[in-house]
Amino acid sequence: MKFQSFTPKSDLQFTPNNLTFFPAVINGEKMNMKNTIVIEGLDGAGTTTQMRLIAKRLEDEGKKVFITHEPTDYPIGRMVREVLQKKIKTTPEALALLFSADRDDHLYNKEYGLEKMIDDGFIIVTDRYKYSSIAYQGAECDIEYIKAINSRFPHPSHLIFVDTTPEACMERIEKRGCEKELFERLEFLKKVRENYIEQFSSLPEEVNYLYINGDKSIEEVEEEIWSWLKTTNLL
Repeated sequence: MKFQSFTPKSDLQFTPNNLTFFPAVINGEKMNMKNTIVIEGLDGAGTTTQMRLIAKRLEDEGKKVFITHEPTDYPIGRMVREVLQKKIKTTPEALALLFSADRDDHLYNKEYGLEKMIDDGFIIVTDRYKYSSIAYQGAECDIEYIKAINSRFPHPSHLIFVDTTPEACMERIEKRGCEKELFERLEFLKKVRENYIEQFSSLPEEVNYLYINGDKSIEEVEEEIWSWLKTTNLL
């Protein structure tokens, strides 16, 4: 596979001077990230698998593809993962702010940000984006607060929701045989799913949106995504 992802340098330094803010609203109009596919779903829904499968198919079509995920593997994202893995304890609100900070760096860092990748001609395929924050952090915090701290981030051109039942997700998580992360609890995932459904009911018309029953086979989900992408302006 030739699609790219970025491996961060261990000595990267982050200061206010190299983090740039770009508003999601310009001249009163919300801007979308062009050539960007976001795949969302519960933990265990299969979003990572579909990200790689779709990236491979795009690459086979001769496209330049950049795969990524949130939280990222950059310094702020690594801190988020340590919270999710229960290595660091903090408040739900602090975790929400860490997710937002990681996302700002993910989009706008001048060395490896997604804005730069898009300008360089890449199609972005990302496993999770701001909708995960609203769904997950919104299950623990004031959801309007979570929406507010993520409102500056633009919508993607393409959004896919792999809707796998919380019960099926927990079965898949159990089969991994690993220690469960912070949010991998059945009742919590049920609330997260409700938050996903609510926010996806009011997306801007400019967002190409696909809902998929994630309880289908991996192959069926992949084919449904690919068939849909061919009907959009991406290919």
